[in-house]
Amino acid sequence: MSMQIVEKSVEGLSRVYGVTVPAAQLAEKVEARIAEITPTLSLKGFRPGKVPAGHVRKMFGRSLMSEIVEQTITETTQRVLSDNNLRPAGEPDLRPEGDIQLVVEGKADLIYEIALEVIPEFEPADFSSISLKRPVYEPTDKEVDDAVAELAESSKTFEPRKGKTVKAKDGDQLLIDFVGRIDGEAFEGGSAEDATLTLGSGQFIPGFEEQLVGAKPEDEVVVKVAFPAEYQAAHLAGKDAEFAVKVKEVRAPKASKIDDDLAQRLGVESLEKLRELLRTNLQSQFAGASRFKLKRALLDILDEKHDFPLPPRMVTAEFSQIWDQVQQDKAAGSLPPEDADKTDEQLETEYRRIAERRVRLGLVLAEIGRVNNVQVTEQELAEAMRTEAMRYGPQAQQIFDFFRQNPSAQAQLRAPIFEEKVVDLIVSKANVEEEQVSKEDLLKEEDMPEAYRA
Repeated sequence: MSMQIVEKSVEGLSRVYGVTVPAAQLAEKVEARIAEITPTLSLKGFRPGKVPAGHVRKMFGRSLMSEIVEQTITETTQRVLSDNNLRPAGEPDLRPEGDIQLVVEGKADLIYEIALEVIPEFEPADFSSISLKRPVYEPTDKEVDDAVAELAESSKTFEPRKGKTVKAKDGDQLLIDFVGRIDGEAFEGGSAEDATLTLGSGQFIPGFEEQLVGAKPEDEVVVKVAFPAEYQAAHLAGKDAEFAVKVKEVRAPKASKIDDDLAQRLGVESLEKLRELLRTNLQSQFAGASRFKLKRALLDILDEKHDFPLPPRMVTAEFSQIWDQVQQDKAAGSLPPEDADKTDEQLETEYRRIAERRVRLGLVLAEIGRVNNVQVTEQELAEAMRTEAMRYGPQAQQIFDFFRQNPSAQAQLRAPIFEEKVVDLIVSKANVEEEQVSKEDLLKEEDMPEAYRA
């Protein structure tokens, strides 16, 4: 008796297959494996390569059978997929029947079910029927001037106040020592010496900086504050505290002149070159916003043009991710204003529709990429791995090695690259017209299409 594969059910996109592999067939594979490894074994009490097969079977038979069972499940599952031309939507669900230990002991056939959902068959929309508008905005001279002024403001220096105007004002920088106490006890991280604090910067917890306005050098000020309820250090959150602050120096801001010296302090050869760099940076920002708007419009069109059954498990998995985040936001009181007053039932309805949209668009883009042989090159993947690793500073090499050794982590980096390449392909063949827009319209956040709101 040989292996049997039976189609047990077909319902929509769901498929269930039954697989039976006779114990005798598994035993044959184990014997073949024993014959393969015996000449390579070197065991105490036996000459190399002369270990009796029976002894090998006694010592390693069970572990070899476990390997064979695992290998057989993998091979038969792949055979089911290839013989039936199935493209699974996610990993198949493997359901063993009976006692798997009896199978490993060679006393029972290997019987299991393969349950899976398949990717639906559909015809992607014709690219040439898609019309898009690419929003365009060029930075003005004033915006470049403002960017230069902002840099000058951020690079300003401070000089000690002298004469009669030594009282600290909003915008001044103080050099201070401080010790923080809760219920009279100093707490970890609540003390510092020679700390600099710019009044009005919001650098310290709310209420701290305001109480130092008017302070003079050598003043000792007791600052009373309450840590915010959502403060990052849980043991301090919501606690009342007192800080004994000694003001050592009051420094007034000195505006930076907008000239070549400013540019050179920032590492650029001249003010003209600095303006060019800032203009290029603004153009890059606006180009990124333009692409985002163009892509969003394209996705809306692709969503409208495609209607096909969705694999339920894919939708459920996508919804679960979204819903977990919604519940976290709700617990933290950070739901978007338009969602704050809705019931869980209303939110679940809306976000399930959004999950369906994401799955639909994911399948559409994947199919377009498959049909048009869109590939992510090894060079593109390696560059993405390097870019991601560099975000971790000193741990960059460790993170890069992790990606290099972890196919599933690579897949997470490959997916957005693939998506962008498919979008580029569609845009290159669609009818795209440039449209001059205001900066406000370009940067305005887009709402989800009305069809996805209850």
